[in-house]
Amino acid sequence: MPFATSCCGIEFMATMAAHYDLARFGSERLSFSPRQADLLMVMGTISKKMGPILRQVYEQMAEPKWVLSMGACASSGGIFDSYSVLQGIDRIIPVDVYIPGCPPRPEQVLDGILQIQKLAESEQRRRRESPEYKALLAQYGIE
Repeated sequence: MPFATSCCGIEFMATMAAHYDLARFGSERLSFSPRQADLLMVMGTISKKMGPILRQVYEQMAEPKWVLSMGACASSGGIFDSYSVLQGIDRIIPVDVYIPGCPPRPEQVLDGILQIQKLAESEQRRRRESPEYKALLAQYGIE
């Protein structure tokens, strides 16, 4: 989660606080090292200069890994339709769950994390080794 900005970052902090308490769902340990993380939460506006760095962070994560795109800016560029803003994080890395909104409500963040947990429960180990998954990564230029 190294890419937090004001609106989505505040909503994530509200989700971690006492009223919503993300720790009830087993997600209280935050890791700012890609080699120790299995979930990448992309929040806020992503500039095109940050794209290669974000891709490098994604590639450094150990398998299995999941990506959660949080808010309108990360999912589609938001209101910033300019030459310097990436129009959706799914242009450079595959995304598993999208959370809409600007900023998304803490309930939506909880729901997105629960969807990731359902993916982690039901995902077979062979899915990551399947030809379809490898073709998806090849589409993004990731081997």
